[in-house]
Amino acid sequence: MSAVVTFTVLHGGKGHNILGAAKTPDLADAGYSETEYAAGGTARRFLADAHGGLVEAGTAPYTTRILVRRPERADDFNGFVVVEWFNVSSGTDAAPEYSYLADELVRSGYAWVGVSAQFTGIEGGAGSVGMGDALGGPRGLAAKEPERYGTLHHPGDAFCWDIFGQIGAALAGNDFPAHPLAGLSIRHLIAVGESQSAMALTTYTNLFVDHHQVFDGVLIHSRSMGTLPLGPVGGPADITDAYRGEPVPISPTITVPVFVVQTETDVLTNFQYVLARQDDSDRLRVWEIAGTAHADLHQIGEYESMLGCPTPVNRGQQRFVLRAALRHLRDWVVGTAEPPVAPPLLVTDAYGHPRFEVDAVGNVLDGVRTPCVDVPTQVLSGVVDADVPRICVLFGSTSPLPPSILVDLYADEREYLASYTSAADTAITAGFILPEDRDALIADARTDLVAGAAAFR
Repeated sequence: MSAVVTFTVLHGGKGHNILGAAKTPDLADAGYSETEYAAGGTARRFLADAHGGLVEAGTAPYTTRILVRRPERADDFNGFVVVEWFNVSSGTDAAPEYSYLADELVRSGYAWVGVSAQFTGIEGGAGSVGMGDALGGPRGLAAKEPERYGTLHHPGDAFCWDIFGQIGAALAGNDFPAHPLAGLSIRHLIAVGESQSAMALTTYTNLFVDHHQVFDGVLIHSRSMGTLPLGPVGGPADITDAYRGEPVPISPTITVPVFVVQTETDVLTNFQYVLARQDDSDRLRVWEIAGTAHADLHQIGEYESMLGCPTPVNRGQQRFVLRAALRHLRDWVVGTAEPPVAPPLLVTDAYGHPRFEVDAVGNVLDGVRTPCVDVPTQVLSGVVDADVPRICVLFGSTSPLPPSILVDLYADEREYLASYTSAADTAITAGFILPEDRDALIADARTDLVAGAAAFR
């Protein structure tokens, strides 16, 4: 792909603006720098033809923004650039994949670049997840921080696909001193995105990956059964299209590795990914993680109470599994090994009234397993009552097991922790958790709940 993209460092205002609550590594301590740039060029609009191909249908200038987190020293760089399609479901840019992947990105030496690919991130919009007044004020960058972002302009989501591809191509061509990744020896680019961005990347994968020939792998996290439409000129794409119509699988003709990671929420609820399920192949791997929700405590952190959900949000362990998925995708891209295969979550009556099959305590069967569901102290679900606020549907639920059940399951805290540790090691051996995350995974054990149940013996 050949296109001219100009990068200009952004200054002023309150500093970079990106929504996120998860705790992530200190970049300076890790030898990383963080810089925000305006990225400008001329993007093409494409329409789909009757044969599934693309027809160019005009051009428009754009100036969007990218946020770059990179190793300062070339020797610390692993050769991979992870390019995240920022999520705009809240009406403003967010980087959920960075929140989940940051520990792995930094310790393994990736460069990460977040891209404001969509209209709403720059120009603003209502969003689609019912955040109410929690964010306050204007949400588009240009209105939120005019001193810093006043020069930004997005011509509409009809152009977002070419904007994303152009920026990816420009990031790979880092042979001039002012380039955001200057001095790094880039070998491969991986595109990542979660939720609405996953739906966008499904469209991008099926229609643009081979056309642009920029990205060497794609990580699609929490998609629906459908995809984001190509979108209009001068406005945002209609996300509701991704929840209706015919299910859209990943194209069987893809030429780069594609890794799809799904939660319980994505498989059922209105995401209905169960209808778009497809078999793994030599270019596609799908993991569905038991005990997880579309969003969770790791994402929202100390702001959980602001959501106003009737039950505690999901406290599953998808962050650990997602980091393993990225590591496997990296190895897959270079041809070292394909990722391990996992069974899908167990669903009955998939095309009628689908529901999960659960174990004796209420956790879903099959899928990618983690210690919190195999050695349970809680029921961890990605499916909640449909009459709660939309944002609460996304965050699932956590329900502690009654003490009477805990005392039947475990003789004491020591037995519980031994079983939990064994399950952690099983997940690591299977390739679903990274060895580097073992200590953090074991620290996630809920010995406090087992200890609290002792009085009921």
